[in-house]
Amino acid sequence: MSVPDGTLCGMSDDRPVHFAQRWTGDDRARPPALGDERTLLTSFLDYYRRTFELKCVGVAPERLPERGVPPSRLSLHGLARHLAGVERWWFRIQFAGVDLSMLHYSDDDPDQDFEGLDGDPGEALDVWRAECDAARAVVAAAGSLQQTGTRRSDGTAFSLRWLLVNVTAEYAQHCGHADLLRERIDGRTGH
Repeated sequence: MSVPDGTLCGMSDDRPVHFAQRWTGDDRARPPALGDERTLLTSFLDYYRRTFELKCVGVAPERLPERGVPPSRLSLHGLARHLAGVERWWFRIQFAGVDLSMLHYSDDDPDQDFEGLDGDPGEALDVWRAECDAARAVVAAAGSLQQTGTRRSDGTAFSLRWLLVNVTAEYAQHCGHADLLRERIDGRTGH
């Protein structure tokens, strides 16, 4: 593959050419290229969790609820609320079977996470961080990646392995949304 400066495959003088700038202050632990399956899966999920958090760090609290990509109703505040709900729903309620209330959701009002942004954005991020910690504890306590949880909707089983991949994919999607929202707020970009 040729790039504009004539180098091949993104390499120049035996050093990689960076096509996108790194996020300023990036302290994310890169997922390892080698390791057991649990380590790889949890490392990628934690990488995306931290990526989302970095997209929110440094934004004034009053700007976190901004819906900067119309007609989308997405905001960083709403994404924090949504991802906290995702963590609780999948790891604690469905996988671990803990009887907890839903966050920002009801059958009558399923879009509360993105619509009802009257709460404190900083508190929403704190709740999200706490749900991430609780999910990590659930994963650490699981005996194997084959351990199963049960879908509330239809009673079917799913494995921890599937759950880790599923939630990582959810984060990857929403980190892309967060990229656009952050760029609209203050112009910051990077991966």
